[in-house]
Amino acid sequence: MDTNKVEAFLARYLGDYKSYQTYWNYEDSCLLMGCQRMFEATGVRKYADYIIHYLEGRVEPDGSIPTYHKDQNTLDDLACGKLLFFGLDQTGDDRYRKAIEYHIERLHAHPRCKCGSFWHKDIYPNQIWLDGLYMAEPLYMEYETRFHKMENYNDIMTQFRNVRKYMFSEEKGLFYHGFDEARIQPWADKETGLSANFWSRACGWWLIALVDTMEVMNKQIYENYRELEDLFRESINGILPYRDEKDGLIYQVIDRADVPGNYTEASGSVMLACAIMKGCRMGILLPEKYLGIGREIFESCVDNKVRPDDKGVVRFQDICHVGGLGPGNKRDGSVAYYLSEPISADDAKGVGPFMMAYSEYLRTAELV
Repeated sequence: MDTNKVEAFLARYLGDYKSYQTYWNYEDSCLLMGCQRMFEATGVRKYADYIIHYLEGRVEPDGSIPTYHKDQNTLDDLACGKLLFFGLDQTGDDRYRKAIEYHIERLHAHPRCKCGSFWHKDIYPNQIWLDGLYMAEPLYMEYETRFHKMENYNDIMTQFRNVRKYMFSEEKGLFYHGFDEARIQPWADKETGLSANFWSRACGWWLIALVDTMEVMNKQIYENYRELEDLFRESINGILPYRDEKDGLIYQVIDRADVPGNYTEASGSVMLACAIMKGCRMGILLPEKYLGIGREIFESCVDNKVRPDDKGVVRFQDICHVGGLGPGNKRDGSVAYYLSEPISADDAKGVGPFMMAYSEYLRTAELV
Protein backbone atom coordinates (compact mmCIF):
# COMPACT_ATOMS: atom_id res chain seq x y z
CA MET A 1 0.00 0.00 0.00
CA ASP A 2 1.22 3.49 -0.88
CA THR A 3 1.29 5.38 2.43
CA ASN A 4 2.59 8.48 0.65
CA LYS A 5 -0.67 8.50 -1.30
CA VAL A 6 -2.62 8.38 1.95
CA GLU A 7 -0.59 11.11 3.63
CA ALA A 8 -0.85 13.41 0.60
CA PHE A 9 -4.60 12.89 0.41
CA LEU A 10 -5.10 13.68 4.12
CA ALA A 11 -2.89 16.77 3.97
CA ARG A 12 -4.84 18.12 0.99
CA TYR A 13 -8.21 17.25 2.51
CA LEU A 14 -7.60 18.81 5.92
CA GLY A 15 -6.13 21.89 4.29
CA ASP A 16 -9.27 22.38 2.21
CA TYR A 17 -11.88 21.27 4.75
CA LYS A 18 -14.68 23.63 5.70
CA SER A 19 -17.14 22.85 8.49
CA TYR A 20 -19.87 20.50 7.29
CA GLN A 21 -22.62 22.56 8.95
CA THR A 22 -22.81 25.94 10.66
CA TYR A 23 -24.12 24.25 13.81
CA TRP A 24 -22.82 21.57 16.24
CA ASN A 25 -23.01 18.44 14.10
CA TYR A 26 -22.00 14.82 13.83
CA GLU A 27 -20.43 15.09 10.39
CA ASP A 28 -17.68 17.37 11.67
CA SER A 29 -17.28 15.09 14.67
CA CYS A 30 -16.49 12.15 12.36
CA LEU A 31 -13.60 14.02 10.81
CA LEU A 32 -12.37 15.39 14.14
CA MET A 33 -12.49 11.95 15.73
CA GLY A 34 -10.33 10.83 12.83
CA CYS A 35 -7.90 13.60 13.78
CA GLN A 36 -7.95 12.46 17.41
CA ARG A 37 -7.16 8.89 16.41
CA MET A 38 -4.35 10.05 14.14
CA PHE A 39 -2.87 12.13 16.96
CA GLU A 40 -3.03 9.12 19.27
CA ALA A 41 -1.32 6.98 16.65
CA THR A 42 1.38 9.41 15.51
CA GLY A 43 1.79 12.17 18.10
CA VAL A 44 1.75 14.69 15.24
CA ARG A 45 0.58 17.90 16.83
CA LYS A 46 -1.32 19.28 13.84
CA TYR A 47 -4.09 16.77 14.41
CA ALA A 48 -4.62 17.85 18.01
CA ASP A 49 -4.43 21.53 17.09
CA TYR A 50 -7.06 20.99 14.42
CA ILE A 51 -9.50 19.70 17.05
CA ILE A 52 -8.73 22.35 19.66
CA HIS A 53 -9.12 25.13 17.11
CA TYR A 54 -12.56 23.76 16.20
CA LEU A 55 -13.68 23.41 19.82
CA GLU A 56 -12.42 26.83 20.90
CA GLY A 57 -14.46 28.43 18.15
CA ARG A 58 -17.69 26.77 19.30
CA VAL A 59 -17.56 26.18 23.06
CA GLU A 60 -17.91 29.34 25.13
CA PRO A 61 -15.92 29.89 28.37
CA ASP A 62 -19.04 29.03 30.38
CA GLY A 63 -19.35 25.69 28.57
CA SER A 64 -22.31 26.72 26.44
CA ILE A 65 -22.44 25.95 22.71
CA PRO A 66 -24.47 28.64 20.93
CA THR A 67 -24.88 26.57 17.75
CA TYR A 68 -26.25 23.49 19.56
CA HIS A 69 -29.85 22.93 18.44
CA LYS A 70 -31.40 23.08 21.90
CA ASP A 71 -34.94 22.93 20.54
CA GLN A 72 -34.42 19.44 19.09
CA ASN A 73 -33.86 15.99 20.53
CA THR A 74 -31.48 14.17 18.21
CA LEU A 75 -28.78 11.65 19.04
CA ASP A 76 -26.73 12.96 16.13
CA ASP A 77 -26.02 16.20 17.98
CA LEU A 78 -24.38 14.33 20.84
CA ALA A 79 -21.61 12.93 18.65
CA CYS A 80 -19.43 16.04 18.80
CA GLY A 81 -19.58 15.81 22.57
CA LYS A 82 -17.14 12.90 22.47
CA LEU A 83 -14.41 15.34 21.47
CA LEU A 84 -14.88 17.40 24.61
CA PHE A 85 -12.98 14.80 26.65
CA PHE A 86 -10.02 15.35 24.33
CA GLY A 87 -10.35 19.10 24.69
CA LEU A 88 -10.42 18.78 28.47
CA ASP A 89 -7.41 16.46 28.59
CA GLN A 90 -5.35 18.59 26.23
CA THR A 91 -6.07 21.99 27.74
CA GLY A 92 -7.43 21.47 31.26
CA ASP A 93 -10.00 24.15 30.41
CA ASP A 94 -13.09 23.69 32.58
CA ARG A 95 -15.33 24.87 29.74
CA TYR A 96 -15.07 21.38 28.31
CA ARG A 97 -16.09 19.69 31.54
CA LYS A 98 -19.13 21.96 31.70
CA ALA A 99 -19.97 21.20 28.08
CA ILE A 100 -19.68 17.46 28.77
CA GLU A 101 -22.14 17.80 31.64
CA TYR A 102 -24.53 19.64 29.34
CA HIS A 103 -24.40 16.81 26.80
CA ILE A 104 -25.15 14.28 29.53
CA GLU A 105 -28.10 16.37 30.69
CA ARG A 106 -29.38 16.34 27.13
CA LEU A 107 -28.90 12.60 26.93
CA HIS A 108 -30.85 11.89 30.10
CA ALA A 109 -33.67 14.16 28.94
CA HIS A 110 -33.80 12.44 25.55
CA PRO A 111 -37.06 10.60 24.75
CA ARG A 112 -37.01 6.82 24.98
CA CYS A 113 -38.83 3.88 23.52
CA LYS A 114 -40.83 1.72 25.96
CA CYS A 115 -38.02 -0.87 25.83
CA GLY A 116 -35.61 1.69 27.32
CA SER A 117 -33.67 2.65 24.21
CA PHE A 118 -33.21 6.26 23.18
CA TRP A 119 -35.26 7.03 20.13
CA HIS A 120 -33.30 8.46 17.26
CA LYS A 121 -34.74 11.95 16.83
CA ASP A 122 -37.91 13.91 17.47
CA ILE A 123 -38.81 13.39 13.83
CA TYR A 124 -38.15 9.64 14.22
CA PRO A 125 -40.10 8.82 17.39
CA ASN A 126 -40.09 5.33 18.92
CA GLN A 127 -37.34 4.31 16.52
CA ILE A 128 -33.93 2.74 17.12
CA TRP A 129 -31.36 3.24 14.36
CA LEU A 130 -27.93 1.62 14.39
CA ASP A 131 -26.47 5.07 13.75
CA GLY A 132 -27.61 6.29 17.16
CA LEU A 133 -25.45 3.81 19.06
CA TYR A 134 -22.35 5.40 17.58
CA MET A 135 -23.56 8.92 18.29
CA ALA A 136 -24.38 8.45 21.97
CA GLU A 137 -22.94 5.37 23.64
CA PRO A 138 -19.17 6.06 23.61
CA LEU A 139 -19.91 9.51 25.05
CA TYR A 140 -22.20 8.04 27.69
CA MET A 141 -19.71 5.31 28.62
CA GLU A 142 -16.72 7.62 28.90
CA TYR A 143 -18.66 9.96 31.15
CA GLU A 144 -19.81 7.12 33.38
CA THR A 145 -16.30 5.67 33.61
CA ARG A 146 -14.49 8.91 34.30
CA PHE A 147 -16.95 11.03 36.22
CA HIS A 148 -19.98 9.10 37.44
CA LYS A 149 -18.65 5.97 39.17
CA MET A 150 -20.14 3.73 36.46
CA GLU A 151 -23.61 4.05 37.96
CA ASN A 152 -25.41 3.89 34.61
CA TYR A 153 -23.50 1.06 32.98
CA ASN A 154 -26.64 -1.06 32.91
CA ASP A 155 -28.52 1.65 31.01
CA ILE A 156 -25.77 1.67 28.40
CA MET A 157 -25.88 -2.10 28.18
CA THR A 158 -29.64 -1.90 27.63
CA GLN A 159 -29.04 0.15 24.48
CA PHE A 160 -26.85 -2.58 23.00
CA ARG A 161 -28.98 -5.47 24.24
CA ASN A 162 -32.09 -4.05 22.64
CA VAL A 163 -30.37 -3.78 19.27
CA ARG A 164 -29.36 -7.43 19.51
CA LYS A 165 -32.84 -8.43 20.66
CA TYR A 166 -34.90 -6.52 18.12
CA MET A 167 -32.64 -5.83 15.12
CA PHE A 168 -30.47 -8.90 14.52
CA SER A 169 -31.21 -11.38 11.74
CA GLU A 170 -30.30 -14.89 12.85
CA GLU A 171 -30.62 -16.04 9.24
CA LYS A 172 -28.31 -13.40 7.75
CA GLY A 173 -26.02 -12.70 10.70
CA LEU A 174 -26.55 -8.98 10.09
CA PHE A 175 -28.30 -6.07 11.81
CA TYR A 176 -31.19 -4.23 10.20
CA HIS A 177 -30.82 -0.47 9.85
CA GLY A 178 -33.87 0.52 11.90
CA PHE A 179 -36.58 -0.67 14.27
CA ASP A 180 -39.94 1.01 14.84
CA GLU A 181 -41.26 0.01 18.24
CA ALA A 182 -44.69 1.41 17.39
CA ARG A 183 -44.76 -0.52 14.09
CA ILE A 184 -46.51 2.30 12.28
CA GLN A 185 -43.83 3.68 9.96
CA PRO A 186 -44.33 2.94 6.25
CA TRP A 187 -40.85 1.40 6.08
CA ALA A 188 -41.41 -0.91 9.07
CA ASP A 189 -42.64 -4.49 8.94
CA LYS A 190 -45.99 -4.53 10.69
CA GLU A 191 -45.10 -7.62 12.74
CA THR A 192 -41.43 -7.12 13.55
CA GLY A 193 -41.10 -3.34 13.28
CA LEU A 194 -37.92 -3.83 11.26
CA SER A 195 -36.70 -2.00 8.20
CA ALA A 196 -36.21 -4.17 5.15
CA ASN A 197 -32.46 -4.17 4.53
CA PHE A 198 -28.90 -4.07 5.79
CA TRP A 199 -27.14 -0.80 5.00
CA SER A 200 -23.35 -0.68 4.90
CA ARG A 201 -22.72 2.49 6.89
CA ALA A 202 -25.35 1.66 9.50
CA CYS A 203 -23.59 -1.63 10.20
CA GLY A 204 -20.32 0.28 10.24
CA TRP A 205 -21.66 2.71 12.85
CA TRP A 206 -22.71 -0.27 14.94
CA LEU A 207 -19.28 -1.91 14.84
CA ILE A 208 -17.45 1.31 15.74
CA ALA A 209 -19.97 2.01 18.50
CA LEU A 210 -19.19 -1.34 20.09
CA VAL A 211 -15.41 -1.13 19.97
CA ASP A 212 -15.25 2.58 20.92
CA THR A 213 -17.55 1.96 23.89
CA MET A 214 -15.42 -0.95 25.08
CA GLU A 215 -12.32 1.21 24.79
CA VAL A 216 -13.58 3.68 27.40
CA MET A 217 -15.28 1.30 29.81
CA ASN A 218 -13.84 -0.25 32.95
CA LYS A 219 -12.83 -3.81 32.10
CA GLN A 220 -13.18 -4.74 35.76
CA ILE A 221 -16.94 -4.72 35.18
CA TYR A 222 -16.19 -8.04 33.59
CA GLU A 223 -19.66 -9.33 32.79
CA ASN A 224 -20.58 -6.17 30.88
CA TYR A 225 -17.26 -6.07 29.04
CA ARG A 226 -17.47 -9.75 28.11
CA GLU A 227 -21.02 -9.29 26.85
CA LEU A 228 -19.94 -6.52 24.49
CA GLU A 229 -16.92 -8.56 23.39
CA ASP A 230 -19.18 -11.45 22.42
CA LEU A 231 -21.57 -9.12 20.62
CA PHE A 232 -18.70 -7.51 18.73
CA ARG A 233 -17.27 -10.85 17.62
CA GLU A 234 -20.69 -12.04 16.49
CA SER A 235 -21.18 -8.83 14.52
CA ILE A 236 -17.78 -9.08 12.79
CA ASN A 237 -18.25 -12.74 11.93
CA GLY A 238 -21.72 -12.00 10.61
CA ILE A 239 -20.60 -9.38 8.10
CA LEU A 240 -17.36 -10.87 6.76
CA PRO A 241 -18.99 -13.50 4.51
CA TYR A 242 -20.56 -10.71 2.44
CA ARG A 243 -17.29 -9.17 1.25
CA ASP A 244 -16.99 -8.76 -2.49
CA GLU A 245 -14.92 -11.45 -4.18
CA LYS A 246 -12.88 -8.93 -6.18
CA ASP A 247 -12.05 -6.01 -3.91
CA GLY A 248 -12.90 -7.51 -0.51
CA LEU A 249 -15.18 -4.62 0.46
CA ILE A 250 -18.85 -4.61 1.47
CA TYR A 251 -21.78 -3.53 -0.62
CA GLN A 252 -24.08 -0.56 -0.08
CA VAL A 253 -26.87 -3.11 0.52
CA ILE A 254 -24.67 -5.69 2.15
CA ASP A 255 -26.33 -8.97 1.21
CA ARG A 256 -27.57 -8.01 -2.27
CA ALA A 257 -24.53 -8.23 -4.51
CA ASP A 258 -26.88 -9.71 -7.09
CA VAL A 259 -28.78 -6.46 -7.65
CA PRO A 260 -27.68 -4.36 -10.64
CA GLY A 261 -26.32 -1.02 -9.51
CA ASN A 262 -25.23 -2.19 -6.08
CA TYR A 263 -21.65 -1.16 -5.38
CA THR A 264 -18.94 -1.62 -2.79
CA GLU A 265 -19.48 1.37 -0.51
CA ALA A 266 -16.45 3.12 0.94
CA SER A 267 -17.58 4.42 4.34
CA GLY A 268 -19.06 1.13 5.57
CA SER A 269 -16.05 -0.79 4.25
CA VAL A 270 -13.51 1.44 5.96
CA MET A 271 -15.50 1.28 9.21
CA LEU A 272 -15.34 -2.51 9.02
CA ALA A 273 -11.57 -2.33 8.50
CA CYS A 274 -11.21 0.06 11.44
CA ALA A 275 -13.31 -2.08 13.75
CA ILE A 276 -11.39 -5.26 12.94
CA MET A 277 -7.95 -3.70 13.39
CA LYS A 278 -8.98 -1.94 16.59
CA GLY A 279 -10.53 -5.15 17.88
CA CYS A 280 -7.22 -6.91 17.29
CA ARG A 281 -5.23 -4.15 18.98
CA MET A 282 -7.51 -4.29 22.02
CA GLY A 283 -7.28 -8.07 22.27
CA ILE A 284 -10.94 -8.66 21.44
CA LEU A 285 -10.14 -10.44 18.18
CA LEU A 286 -7.25 -12.83 17.55
CA PRO A 287 -4.68 -10.92 15.45
CA GLU A 288 -3.45 -14.10 13.80
CA LYS A 289 -6.96 -14.75 12.50
CA TYR A 290 -8.39 -11.29 11.85
CA LEU A 291 -5.67 -8.66 11.56
CA GLY A 292 -4.71 -9.60 8.04
CA ILE A 293 -8.35 -9.27 7.01
CA GLY A 294 -8.72 -5.81 8.52
CA ARG A 295 -5.51 -4.55 6.96
CA GLU A 296 -6.45 -6.08 3.61
CA ILE A 297 -9.80 -4.28 3.63
CA PHE A 298 -8.13 -0.96 4.41
CA GLU A 299 -5.50 -1.47 1.73
CA SER A 300 -8.26 -2.21 -0.77
CA CYS A 301 -10.01 1.02 0.21
CA VAL A 302 -6.79 2.90 -0.51
CA ASP A 303 -6.14 1.07 -3.77
CA ASN A 304 -9.70 1.19 -5.13
CA LYS A 305 -11.43 4.15 -3.51
CA VAL A 306 -8.68 6.77 -3.13
CA ARG A 307 -8.40 7.83 -6.75
CA PRO A 308 -8.44 10.95 -8.95
CA ASP A 309 -11.69 12.59 -9.97
CA ASP A 310 -12.26 13.89 -13.51
CA LYS A 311 -10.14 16.94 -12.69
CA GLY A 312 -7.24 14.89 -11.41
CA VAL A 313 -7.81 15.64 -7.71
CA VAL A 314 -7.30 12.55 -5.55
CA ARG A 315 -10.40 11.94 -3.47
CA PHE A 316 -11.97 9.22 -1.30
CA GLN A 317 -14.67 7.96 -3.65
CA ASP A 318 -17.86 5.86 -3.55
CA ILE A 319 -19.29 7.20 -0.29
CA CYS A 320 -23.05 7.04 0.09
CA HIS A 321 -23.90 10.67 0.72
CA VAL A 322 -26.77 10.02 3.13
CA GLY A 323 -29.07 7.22 4.21
CA GLY A 324 -32.10 7.08 6.43
CA LEU A 325 -35.65 5.88 6.99
CA GLY A 326 -38.61 8.21 6.62
CA PRO A 327 -39.97 10.42 7.94
CA GLY A 328 -43.33 9.37 6.65
CA ASN A 329 -43.32 7.95 3.15
CA LYS A 330 -39.83 9.22 2.36
CA ARG A 331 -36.90 6.79 2.25
CA ASP A 332 -38.71 3.47 2.40
CA GLY A 333 -35.68 1.30 3.22
CA SER A 334 -35.92 -0.72 0.00
CA VAL A 335 -32.91 -1.83 -1.98
CA ALA A 336 -33.94 0.63 -4.68
CA TYR A 337 -34.00 3.44 -2.11
CA TYR A 338 -30.46 2.79 -0.84
CA LEU A 339 -29.17 2.59 -4.41
CA SER A 340 -30.92 5.85 -5.31
CA GLU A 341 -28.99 7.94 -2.81
CA PRO A 342 -26.21 10.07 -4.34
CA ILE A 343 -22.70 8.65 -4.33
CA SER A 344 -20.22 11.27 -3.21
CA ALA A 345 -16.51 11.79 -2.72
CA ASP A 346 -14.64 13.25 0.25
CA ASP A 347 -17.68 13.32 2.51
CA ALA A 348 -16.61 13.70 6.14
CA LYS A 349 -18.73 10.66 7.06
CA GLY A 350 -16.31 8.65 4.97
CA VAL A 351 -13.02 10.49 5.41
CA GLY A 352 -13.34 10.59 9.21
CA PRO A 353 -13.64 6.81 9.46
CA PHE A 354 -10.88 6.51 6.83
CA MET A 355 -8.58 8.41 9.21
CA MET A 356 -9.72 6.24 12.13
CA ALA A 357 -8.88 3.15 10.10
CA TYR A 358 -5.52 4.51 8.98
CA SER A 359 -4.62 5.22 12.60
CA GLU A 360 -5.33 1.58 13.43
CA TYR A 361 -3.35 0.47 10.39
CA LEU A 362 -0.35 2.35 11.80
CA ARG A 363 -0.87 1.17 15.36
CA THR A 364 -1.24 -2.50 14.43
CA ALA A 365 1.83 -2.64 12.17
CA GLU A 366 3.81 -4.08 15.08
CA LEU A 367 1.30 -6.92 15.42
CA VAL A 368 1.79 -8.14 11.85
